[in-house]
Amino acid sequence: MRPKRIWTGGALMAALVAGSAAQAQTAARSDNTAFGTTSAEFLLLGAGARGAALGGSFAAIATDVTALYWNPGGLALIDHSGLTISTYEYLADTRYSWVGIAFPMDQGARAIGFHGATFGFSDAPVYTLEAPDGDGTVYRVAESYFAATYAQNFSDRFSAGFSAKMIVDQLGRTSGTAFAVDFGTSFHAQVGPRPIRASFTIQNLGTTLKHDGAGLDATIERQPPPGQPNFPQEPQPAALRTKDFQLPTLFRVGLAFDFVTNASTRVTVTSEFNQPNNSRPTAGGGMEWSLLNIGNSGFGAHVRGGYTYQPDNDVTPDATAAGFASTVGSQENLDGVAFGGGLGFEKGDFGFGVDYANRGLGILGRTHYLSASITW
Repeated sequence: MRPKRIWTGGALMAALVAGSAAQAQTAARSDNTAFGTTSAEFLLLGAGARGAALGGSFAAIATDVTALYWNPGGLALIDHSGLTISTYEYLADTRYSWVGIAFPMDQGARAIGFHGATFGFSDAPVYTLEAPDGDGTVYRVAESYFAATYAQNFSDRFSAGFSAKMIVDQLGRTSGTAFAVDFGTSFHAQVGPRPIRASFTIQNLGTTLKHDGAGLDATIERQPPPGQPNFPQEPQPAALRTKDFQLPTLFRVGLAFDFVTNASTRVTVTSEFNQPNNSRPTAGGGMEWSLLNIGNSGFGAHVRGGYTYQPDNDVTPDATAAGFASTVGSQENLDGVAFGGGLGFEKGDFGFGVDYANRGLGILGRTHYLSASITW
């Protein structure tokens, strides 16, 4: 009996080891995050200071012009035509600007809108191996997108919409073009007298982006085969080929609830889960406190704050073993912390507002977002 028991125990141990190895391989294969393999990252920079101040946790309550970016399904809930312009002071002297205009149709049954954004810099010196201090020339980077959006209310609780966009990426003397769609839904109901809203959105689902242009032109000189005389040969024109890159596709699931809602005050709490294709999943939340129609004057004030947890900032044991810091510094702890506020006025069909947001990017510092809107 003992040999049989030994054989049985050995077989069981081998099965356990094989199962653990298979699970490890499956786990390794399941992490298919495409770090550093997407282009046109400016598509993730948002729209409007209100969403930025909530840490990006905004898609569920996006029912103004910026729904063109955050959730096309929320655009069907706008009450009036509107225009929003925003600018973002980003890193390394770069700037991101966004503009959108939207119109409700058929007594609010549906809506359309148009929006676009630009990002980049100009007059940057060109450095080469031959001229490490600059060769006297400059280049510019200009990334932009242009989009049209359609949204419709399918019931008093559900709306959906989509955007079609063209992305243009100019890098020096090269450029690339891509096409993508956004799709979003908005579910809105009430728990007692308090509104609750949920959203699901997909952004930047589309083609790949590949660069071409005069900046890739080159000249080559053919070399003779080994052992053959080296006769002079004319240089031949050629063109370098670049790899095509995916767009930064993002899946968002959001939920929002009004803890306080009456004629003069509203307190809304938001939450959101994000799954990008170029990074690990993130989650965040925010809160907006609004004072409405102060003193029956038509003016309102808003205070906002939010935080987004980004697991890519975590220091792993492997990184510690490789010599990286084992603790996260105070600046890195501020990565994802956002706050801001706004002032607005609304009387009848006319209204305007100004909003500001400040968001931390860890050791890279803080960024500022300013936007202005008008409705009619």
